[in-house]
Amino acid sequence: MLTNLSDISVKQLKRAIVLRERIEALEKELASILGESSAAPAAVNGGRRKMSASARAKIAAAQRARWARQKGAANPAPKTRRKMSASARGKIAAAARARWAKAKAANRKTLAAP
Repeated sequence: MLTNLSDISVKQLKRAIVLRERIEALEKELASILGESSAAPAAVNGGRRKMSASARAKIAAAQRARWARQKGAANPAPKTRRKMSASARGKIAAAARARWAKAKAANRKTLAAP
């Protein structure tokens, strides 16, 4: 419902000022009835709270520690490749030669069953 100030007539502006003054007077009266120390609501006082430099430093240090912990867990040392013994490689090669000999004896060009 906010409008541009250039679109408001002088009469409307004066009426808005009167209403604003009436609202402020009612707020002060309400504050005095309720015993509040300040008539202005808390949200009007700037909105954002300031944080000390030491508090920001503590938060930053804690975040860096979390990042380091996460990074350390995510990137473990690479595992070395396992090596096969020469005798194991010989056994596998012998089994492969036997399979191919059997396939060629059956006059096949692939190892897949016909």
